[in-house]
Amino acid sequence: MAAPLARRLGAVVAVGGGGAAGAAAACARLLGQGVGGLISFGLAGGLDPALPAGTLLCPAEVVTGDAIFAADPALAALLGQMPSGRLLGAERVLDGVAEKRAAFAATGAAAVDLESGAVARAARAAGLPFAVLRAIADPAARALPHAALAAVDGAGRLRPLRLLAALACRPREIAALLALGREAGQARRSLRAAAAQIRAD
Repeated sequence: MAAPLARRLGAVVAVGGGGAAGAAAACARLLGQGVGGLISFGLAGGLDPALPAGTLLCPAEVVTGDAIFAADPALAALLGQMPSGRLLGAERVLDGVAEKRAAFAATGAAAVDLESGAVARAARAAGLPFAVLRAIADPAARALPHAALAAVDGAGRLRPLRLLAALACRPREIAALLALGREAGQARRSLRAAAAQIRAD
């Protein structure tokens, strides 16, 4: 999904794999290439119950367990966005509705992901700007099915055989998994539409 964005901005892409460790490694690769800023791009989980699947987010700040990182407005402007609100950079998946509700109450963050915190930390350490462009794939009222989590490997890739095995153990999750697939599709469409609107200087 990030390839059209990279082409329009003349940027390079490194895949973080959906987790903090992978995102940190991806940032290290990019910094080694001499990039001038970092963008966290992809899907997020909703925390604000008012935001449906597909909602596009460009937060003004990323909050982690021990720090708050301000996103760069100029870099966000290159994405065609005006940063606002807050995103939670978590260390683990918040898969339950109660967990999401508690995180929203504690942080005021509209959404959560596992990569943006690592991107923000890497940018601060390098003295570079960062921005975030994410779309909500699973809204606040959606609990993530166990099968969805079991089917993804450490690099963030979907493993169909793992998915089938998980569903064989939990066939009642099929309906929830189909709903999550529809919501994730809405999020991807929002990101593609946003990328299509970007015009590099």
